[in-house]
Amino acid sequence: MPTYPLRSIINGTRGIVAGGHYLAADAGFKIMQNGGNAVDAAAAMGFCLNLLEPHQNGLGGEVPVILYSAEDRKVHVISGQGWIAAKFTIDWCREHGIDMIPGDGYLPACVPAIVDTWAVAIKRFGTMSFSEILAPAIELAENGFPVYEDLHNYLKIQQSRIKELYPSTYDIFYPGDGVPEIGQIIKNPDFAKTLRLMCEAENSAKGKGRYDGIRAARDVFYKGEIADKIIDFISKNPVKDASGQSHAGLLSRDDFAEWHAEVEEPISIKYRGLDVYKCSSWTQGPVFLQQLRLLEGFDLKELGLNTPEYIHTIVECGKLAFADRETFYGDPKFDHVPLDVLLSSKYADKRRDRISGEASMTLIPGDPGTKLPEYNLLDVRRDNRRALGFNPFVNSGADIKANRDTTHLEAVDRDGNMVAAVTSGGWIHSSPVIPGLGFALSTRGQMFYLNPDRPNALEPHKRPRTTLTPTLVTKNGEPYMAFGIRGGDSQDQWTLQFFLNFVDFKMDLQQALDAPHMHIEHMPGSFYPRTAFPGKVNLDMRIPPEVVRDLENRGHKINRMDYRLRGMCVMQDPTTGKLSGAVCSESEYGKVAGW
Repeated sequence: MPTYPLRSIINGTRGIVAGGHYLAADAGFKIMQNGGNAVDAAAAMGFCLNLLEPHQNGLGGEVPVILYSAEDRKVHVISGQGWIAAKFTIDWCREHGIDMIPGDGYLPACVPAIVDTWAVAIKRFGTMSFSEILAPAIELAENGFPVYEDLHNYLKIQQSRIKELYPSTYDIFYPGDGVPEIGQIIKNPDFAKTLRLMCEAENSAKGKGRYDGIRAARDVFYKGEIADKIIDFISKNPVKDASGQSHAGLLSRDDFAEWHAEVEEPISIKYRGLDVYKCSSWTQGPVFLQQLRLLEGFDLKELGLNTPEYIHTIVECGKLAFADRETFYGDPKFDHVPLDVLLSSKYADKRRDRISGEASMTLIPGDPGTKLPEYNLLDVRRDNRRALGFNPFVNSGADIKANRDTTHLEAVDRDGNMVAAVTSGGWIHSSPVIPGLGFALSTRGQMFYLNPDRPNALEPHKRPRTTLTPTLVTKNGEPYMAFGIRGGDSQDQWTLQFFLNFVDFKMDLQQALDAPHMHIEHMPGSFYPRTAFPGKVNLDMRIPPEVVRDLENRGHKINRMDYRLRGMCVMQDPTTGKLSGAVCSESEYGKVAGW
């Protein structure tokens, strides 16, 4: 049974930052020391993470942001998810024999969201210029950073794939035609040049003020030289993807020029006296709130932490919430998502009655009063093929499941500004680095369905329903805690358990992060090849064998795991103003810093 040393909670009064890599956390800490607020620090950490963790995220990816603004005393969401190409449609897929959007190559590429998301954040809620925010990442890209074990192992595993498919990526990350050793310095001068182009544009517009400078910086990315280089490369250099075919990119200059990150209203519910905020249904965030609604009907403390009854309850509530995710969630600009019903106590009361003492092997959505479309919830490819007019029983395409992941960051300052952001996409194993720019494009569009009758179906300029899902909590109207974790479909399962550990079981932050955990794969995965494993529960190795036997007797299909979480949290005591932060002990490279 694995054991892990506990880290210490970091406390302070002026600011706390948390980042998926220690050099990113250091950058955010320095930004705060130089007078920046939590939003400035978060943006600086975000750009550093794009460079430092190229296997977890990249500048071509996405970053949903949720924040509390001390100035207007409100929670805001910034829609850090780009839209899909206007040319990429269900009809295009039908004509080209695509029955499932591949998880690699150019077809699933969305407009990169990170640059404009942070531009919007610092322009409206920050205090610094874009050049000040980008300076730490530029320094790291030009001078290099030491390769760490996680990155070394990843590059070793992916070497043959990247060498064969993406030579422009190989040139950067395999200097000397070999896997870089742990501690070897790796540089990405093209990444630095990209950021410097934005700084130069900002400096040219500085006489017009900070806002116009930031706008000029983001415009060179979406309307200028950077966008031109991306479009030119992907249109002239087709790459092979999991469909077995080679495809050029479909993104256009108009796709780039017309996209903007937007400030949106969050969604929220009250749980045990706390207001819990998430991004809307263009993410899977509402599933966190739906699980809380179901669980508030149980005395979890009475059930006992990680007892068979407790785990069974968490798992079965998760199945109900994720069935609704599959049935109803999508970009609310395109799809009607009845969140007012789905998040109501009355709806949860009806859904809770479906839980029995046995493990469910089905995926049954609730009835929010809207007509339920007919489609196959457990077999995405078969449902796609039927909708496209193909033989639904032919399993075409290569079922390749490549490694991919995510990272995240949090920050809080003494004024009460608080930020949580989950950044992902642009993985260097799934799309080639654009020569001269130093980053790859995202493949988030793989999460669309190809059945036009369902929400989250592919449409021009639509956002795919992302798994990225930061969380922010207020207490009596004051910012209280912000947290996140990596892990795709598991994110809102693991963060849920952390939150319950803290709120219902009164653990401190560190204990709540480090406690044993679990997750289900009962529903179709959001990533290619979209496989579901009904009844499967991945259970922490620290859970006792007798608990496992009880769960198996209930019908659960248990898989024991020793998976390293990378959860983090920052918080503020609304009474004293004390700031705190913690990172899971199993996160080797994550760091919390504060003073």
